Amino acid sequence: MSRAGIIGTGLIGASIGLALREQGWDTLGWDRDASSLEAAAGLGAVNEVESAEEVAGEDVDVLFLAGPLRANIEHLEAISTSALVTDVTSVKRPILDAVPPGMRFVGGHPLAGREHAGPSAATPALFRGAPWVICPDSDDRQDVELLGSLVRSVGANPVEMSAADHDRAIAETSHLPHLIAVALTNLVGRDPVNRDLIAGSFRDLTRVAGADTGWWPDVLAANSDELASSLGGLVEEMELIAGSARTADLEAIGREFESARRHRSEMAPSLERVRVVLQDRPGELARVGHAFEKSHVDVRDLQLRHAEHGGGGILTITVRPEESAPLRSALSQEGFETE
Repeated sequence: MSRAGIIGTGLIGASIGLALREQGWDTLGWDRDASSLEAAAGLGAVNEVESAEEVAGEDVDVLFLAGPLRANIEHLEAISTSALVTDVTSVKRPILDAVPPGMRFVGGHPLAGREHAGPSAATPALFRGAPWVICPDSDDRQDVELLGSLVRSVGANPVEMSAADHDRAIAETSHLPHLIAVALTNLVGRDPVNRDLIAGSFRDLTRVAGADTGWWPDVLAANSDELASSLGGLVEEMELIAGSARTADLEAIGREFESARRHRSEMAPSLERVRVVLQDRPGELARVGHAFEKSHVDVRDLQLRHAEHGGGGILTITVRPEESAPLRSALSQEGFETE
């Protein structure tokens, strides 16, 4: 496999192109948005072609449908190709229902993204360490394994599950959290007084509310049954906690919090936050970079809280627990105070 076609050159499509180019692939691309296609080509993610049909007909080994749900379904119905076809859509059953007989198709969904959309935000590193769901519903093991090999080559971790299992799981782990972020942001945003009290926990919880909104309505509508079920489960959980609060049942509230803490620790590796006090002087962030270089830590997250009216602030660095001490030592050598 050496040539890929990409229909849809936004953030995901352009990032796929860049990642494959790093692996020596030739990548062709098309997007109905000419500016998006031009930007992706300018980045070196794809070579431009004139139409979706031309991408599919250019003797490609694999064809990525990297547009929104509705567009991907339209392309499935219109194109003809002998290539292995896959998609990146976050709802799988509507896509599989649209696959024409005889097409080599394996559904996919990279669980990677950024707050900013479009090819200008694309990076070949987008998929490194990220899960990439592969749906083996077609029962063609050779094509499933081919896609798995490709996914691993760009640094992602392939996860096989049926389309039905995927849509049920993604409703709870992605679609529902996005709805929560939107609802909470709108609730808090209606009162200007709240804006002076926004802290790290609120920013972390509502980060995705700032993402591109264009394709969400189609996705949520397509997965409405699973989303409604997940939303019902969330309401039950919230009513349980609210009921315990109304009756001042502190033990019940504590059990819920402890259960959540335990589940959260099982979902992701343990991490530790190192808070660095930044002064209002030139070169502060460069010196933090020197500390990173000295300590060789794997930085998982960065968050900067500016001091009021500008000047200095607190930089929160998230690392593995065993890397906290080396990082603190390196920061101390650079003259920083940590918390």
